[in-house]
Amino acid sequence: MATLLPPPKRQKVYHGVPEPEAEPKAAVPNVVVQFVSEDDGTPLAPSINVPADLTRDSLESLVNRLSKSEDPVPYSFHVNLPEKDATTGQPTRLVISKSIQEDLFAPANSKFSSEDIIVIQCSPQSVFKVRPATRCSSTLSGHEAPILCASFSPTGNLLATGSGDNNARLWNLDTETPSHTLEGHKGWVLCVEWEARERKLATGGHDGHVRLWDPKTGKALGDAMKGHSKWVTSLSWEPIHINPSNPRLASSSKDGTVRVWATQSRRCDYTLGGHTASVNVVRWGGGGAKGTGVLYTASSDRTVRVWDAASGKPLYTLKEHGHWVTTLTLNTDFVLRTGPFDHTAKKPSSDEEAQKMAQERYSKLISNVPELLITGSDDHTLFLWSVFGPVGEAPGGTKSIARLTGHQRQVSHVAFSPDGRWAASAGWDSSVRLWDGRTGKFIATLRGHVGPVYRLTWSADSRQLVSASKDTTLKLWNLKTYKIHTDLPGHTDEVYCVDFVADKVVSGGRDKVVKM
Repeated sequence: MATLLPPPKRQKVYHGVPEPEAEPKAAVPNVVVQFVSEDDGTPLAPSINVPADLTRDSLESLVNRLSKSEDPVPYSFHVNLPEKDATTGQPTRLVISKSIQEDLFAPANSKFSSEDIIVIQCSPQSVFKVRPATRCSSTLSGHEAPILCASFSPTGNLLATGSGDNNARLWNLDTETPSHTLEGHKGWVLCVEWEARERKLATGGHDGHVRLWDPKTGKALGDAMKGHSKWVTSLSWEPIHINPSNPRLASSSKDGTVRVWATQSRRCDYTLGGHTASVNVVRWGGGGAKGTGVLYTASSDRTVRVWDAASGKPLYTLKEHGHWVTTLTLNTDFVLRTGPFDHTAKKPSSDEEAQKMAQERYSKLISNVPELLITGSDDHTLFLWSVFGPVGEAPGGTKSIARLTGHQRQVSHVAFSPDGRWAASAGWDSSVRLWDGRTGKFIATLRGHVGPVYRLTWSADSRQLVSASKDTTLKLWNLKTYKIHTDLPGHTDEVYCVDFVADKVVSGGRDKVVKM
């Protein structure tokens, strides 16, 4: 039978009454806009007069046309609020998500009018886009105790988790199945860290031992590396662009020391004393005065210390926190962790090629902004530091660039986005706060969790942020509106760890299961 079309809609009949006139459209004002680069404030194009209802996508193609770039670059646009109008606790910038008319002029308390010259800050986004996670694709059990740490391998093919049952486990992410169990620790496995070319995996335990594993076979590489007298709090590998063949490993411990291990001979190269209390975090940065790498350590003695990684000499002591320093992040973390692997999935064939690829990625990131670090503490504040200053300029020294205040309770975790433009901090006050990764200015507060937020992780394109909390949920945040994009429930107890790679989010917690 042929498909029947519905009858045509009846026209409205006005019985003897004149037809009302159509409402005239409101006149749209024209505005003068100036597009400037968010990095250094240089104009990307001459000032231009445009209608205020031009959509965001049209603005993007306009910038690309005016700046004459060969490949169209995706941009995000925002307008900074005037300093005098920025009230405390409120966002300091307005994101243009629909059009200038709707986002800047429409709000009743708008600070802008069509008479102003609108200076639009443009920040280029990454050329690839990560799909947002929306559902739980698999729940994997195997651990017999709470899962304390989880980490994706640099290529995103494998996942390592460490647990209170004294084992670490490897999972295959293509099939989302368990691949190996790594047995050997005599206490809880507190941290797992991948070497940036995915050849080795290091685990640190409550027994004070550091162990190395071959991820292909799941076998231990030699015996445990002993030396710490208390448990291991964090691990960090030497960056690939400094040492591509057999990078060294740094481990920090509750005993107040940091040990640097040569992974071939399994001996301790040197021990860094100097902290008078537990060292909570160690990070191996790729910068330094000579480019030979530096170690950043944050400790419960309220200081952050910077060491020369080649000789083990202390370079700087950063003392501004008033309580234990519990978390530390570098704007180069993501590039150092993934080494030569980027979104194009090219694999290096030799050590030299890997070193070249990793060096290119690192140099590109620090070309216009130096290696920065943010430290977070139990004194409810964070500090932004630039210890070495921009390349070729005088070092920044021990004075912080900015003090980031706003959290009402202790800061539990801070993380830079992969492109270094944003930083996000999580606190025991159930909130996540966003900061400008270069100036430390406050951007917005993300509210939605009802318990302390333990961990944060960014997607590789820096467009999405995931937080894990004591309230058993993970939340994926929309960074255009600063609201929840997706709620990811499913855990039955506190979520202790989360990681994000490609389009997979993985989490583990007190309910002993891994969810992807």
